[in-house]
Amino acid sequence: MVTFPPCKINLGLHVIEKRPDGFHNLETCFYPVQWTDILEIVKADRFAFSSTGNPIPGASDQNLCIKAYHLLARNYNLSPVLIHLHKILPIGAGLGGGSADAAYTIRLLNEIFALNLSSQEMMLYAAQLGSDCAFFIQNSPMLGKGRGEVLSDIAVDLRGKFLVLVNPNIHVSTAEAYAGVRPAHPGYNIPDILTRPITEWRDLLKNDFEVSVFEKYPSIMALKDRLYALGALYASMSGSGATVFGIFDSLIDVTKHFVDSTAWAGYIS
Repeated sequence: MVTFPPCKINLGLHVIEKRPDGFHNLETCFYPVQWTDILEIVKADRFAFSSTGNPIPGASDQNLCIKAYHLLARNYNLSPVLIHLHKILPIGAGLGGGSADAAYTIRLLNEIFALNLSSQEMMLYAAQLGSDCAFFIQNSPMLGKGRGEVLSDIAVDLRGKFLVLVNPNIHVSTAEAYAGVRPAHPGYNIPDILTRPITEWRDLLKNDFEVSVFEKYPSIMALKDRLYALGALYASMSGSGATVFGIFDSLIDVTKHFVDSTAWAGYIS
């Protein structure tokens, strides 16, 4: 069976405080985007994982798709499978691509083996694999709190707008981004901001990682500025970077304006 794990953008991201366990409490809105990888899983005589497309760094046994299979196999009698991932989404880009691959592995295994897991049960498994993995089980706009795994519905709808994602082919590690951020309680909370017209978001809806990341990588800030110069209603860095996005009323030609970056544009449906 084949499925298409998508990515996400963060509409605002507040790093509120550091927790005793070393993680941080966050507030963010996860919004799904239909720029996808391709994931295939079939039953087999032996377990194997392979990938094509963008190279995936690190040891193969640390891949989240493999971890997702073994996580379910602890509690269910899963026969071996072949997992093939065609990696299209940029790696370490603030888009949650690896988390989506893990979540969609759980979703696909649930279907292939008729495990009859509810969305909530799959989300509990996904949360064990990464802070934003659980979001991709439902794959609808969600308010994320805690480490990002405490999810609730949020009323925000960008349908009818156009989205541009630009990755400057710079890798910003999550650890690097957190090292430069200063946790603080925000003056505005994200759900309230998102009820306002999108034209007001520019001055209110902030990603706390931007300050330190932009200081170290001015070219990422320049991409955000370019999106606004091209007419974006709102632009921001996604997650801990390095991808930036812009929300537009009409589609722009990314091949013309972002020739030195990996870019994607699409209608938000």
